[in-house]
Amino acid sequence: MHQPARLNVGRKRLWVLAPGLLLAIALGGANLGAQAPAPTPVKVETHSSRWDYPKELSVPEGSRTHLVVKGDTLWDLAGKYLGNPFAWPQIWELNQWIKDPHWIYPGDPLVIDLARAVATPASLPEAVAALQPDVKRTESSAVRKPELGFTFQDYIQLPFLADGGAEAHYAAQGAFAIIAGKREDRQHLGEGETVYVNAGTDQGVKAGDRFVVLKTTLRGLPHPRDAKKKLGDVIQQIGVIRVVTVQAKSAVAVIERTLDTVEVGNRLVRFIEPAALPVKLRTDIADPIQVAPDAAMVIYARDNKQYTATGDLIIIDRGAQDGLKVGDVLLAARTRTFDLVPADKKHSPSDSTTHYLGQALVVRTEGRSATCRVLRTNQELRVGDSLSR
Repeated sequence: MHQPARLNVGRKRLWVLAPGLLLAIALGGANLGAQAPAPTPVKVETHSSRWDYPKELSVPEGSRTHLVVKGDTLWDLAGKYLGNPFAWPQIWELNQWIKDPHWIYPGDPLVIDLARAVATPASLPEAVAALQPDVKRTESSAVRKPELGFTFQDYIQLPFLADGGAEAHYAAQGAFAIIAGKREDRQHLGEGETVYVNAGTDQGVKAGDRFVVLKTTLRGLPHPRDAKKKLGDVIQQIGVIRVVTVQAKSAVAVIERTLDTVEVGNRLVRFIEPAALPVKLRTDIADPIQVAPDAAMVIYARDNKQYTATGDLIIIDRGAQDGLKVGDVLLAARTRTFDLVPADKKHSPSDSTTHYLGQALVVRTEGRSATCRVLRTNQELRVGDSLSR
């Protein structure tokens, strides 16, 4: 804020800081009304993006540009540049060529108005917009983001069981395939790389379409209690690709997101936006857990692990035909049998009980199987453990 008492000091500094301005005044002030020169446009390099990004940017005074790198989100960028992640709509407002704020791509140019670094009420959720620094909120849950039981990261590494076999599943889904990568010397591909697909306009494919990448990870999954009984093939979702250009019988696509290696030959099915499932934990967890005679059993854990914990994805041997629905929360339990007379184990009578292990959320159902995400555990879950509704 300028103070009148400092006016003389300002005059003394004027010659040092801006002699050109004094010259203009001496010449009659002809240039005083002239506008500042327009900012020099910034060229944007060509890159792979879903959006029709600007090919050059004119950056207003007080703003800056940011080129998106892998891992960036508008939420994180708002926290970095504006000091408040809830202010992310302010970045989106200045970059309206981004049609969906959940998807930004490496190389995308963003204009960020640094003058908005002080959060405004409009940039905050209603629950916290009216709070003052000296006011304490007693209920912290009112401002906490709800915990999600199933995220996009889980979705793109989700395993499921094809009880009729992987090939039958692919045929039933009308799956396409990745037939080659742009680089002939690479069999294993990652995010941002270009791939070729054996489907085009003749199969209804359009530019901008997304597909989920699938691979068969295990054929002939054995039943935990009868190895001769084969339950089906395990298929895993490993990523998402987006079609860039289309021909009659083929298409060019880019690997948009993956947490695993994509390979030539992987199958493709159409992408369906996964549901955001909030965590709703059960409270009936006191031992002994009531395990129904037809309770589900853990038959597989992602990556074929024998032990799982919170956040892992598992497959169970009950599904839609057994009444399971996406969103159901199941209690995991284990039966413990013990001898009543430890000194004489050979002839001792025995008894058993069940104890609580954790909770799992149903995130996908097939006819006779389902995929669950483990929400909570107080002990490792393992293949053969029971899950009850």
